[in-house]
Amino acid sequence: MPKTILVADAGSTKTEWCLLHNGKTRSVYTPGISPYFLNGEQITALLKKDLLPALKKAEVEEVYFYGTGCLNPANTNLVKNALKKAFPVARVAVTDDVEGAAIGLCGSSKGIACILGTGSSSCFFDGRKRKKSSPGLGYALGDEGSGAYLGKKVLQYYLYNTFDEDLRARFDAAYTTNAAEILENVYKKPLPNRYLASFARFLAENRGHYMIENIIEDGLNDFFFTHLIKYNETWKYPVNFVGGIAFAFKDVVKELCAVYNFELGRILQKPMKGLIEFHKNKSK
Repeated sequence: MPKTILVADAGSTKTEWCLLHNGKTRSVYTPGISPYFLNGEQITALLKKDLLPALKKAEVEEVYFYGTGCLNPANTNLVKNALKKAFPVARVAVTDDVEGAAIGLCGSSKGIACILGTGSSSCFFDGRKRKKSSPGLGYALGDEGSGAYLGKKVLQYYLYNTFDEDLRARFDAAYTTNAAEILENVYKKPLPNRYLASFARFLAENRGHYMIENIIEDGLNDFFFTHLIKYNETWKYPVNFVGGIAFAFKDVVKELCAVYNFELGRILQKPMKGLIEFHKNKSK
């Protein structure tokens, strides 16, 4: 009998779950799960409130969780224990979202796998497992090219009064906010990375303006320059991308690959399709 498998692709903003049973799949979406922002009790509560009712009492036998922040062993154990409370009889495996992205993007082929979503990460994948990673420092110190990184640039341009009158008017029309509220959300309220990333939408909605294009190009170039040129393998194998930022600004990603003389692989919004194929084949 085929096993009932649950696969999760967890970012800071949202988590996609896919239930695989008898060759059929069903997707469920919940808020993001990051052990840097949620403790074990909060993760367990989220699973019981948002995930378990949507699964309609499916008897899950195996859980494969690919999540942000799960390279750290302490974070891995925290998430694993929360999942075990939600699925006490299931076999639970937890690893980080970079490995999940690599499997989803590369399958069984060698390549560079990059995540450009709320946060950013990258690795070299040898067709079986991750061999090298560029260290992820999170939204405060790193995450170059991510939604949080680009959104922070938008807010800097707004708060420093760098935007011209046209863009400032567009920003004020799109967001009813002010400097005090922005600083409150960034420095005092929970999940500041998600808050920052929400302003990347302003870039997507105002393409063509030279200031907008500069923010996008500079932010993505920071990812290329800080991370990708440090892999010797970058010039040997395709460079693949996944995530909302990579997908929204894929024209800029393509241009930068050409500038750096990288072979562009795939640009996907989500890695789940590749992850499901991997686990289908693995369970045969």
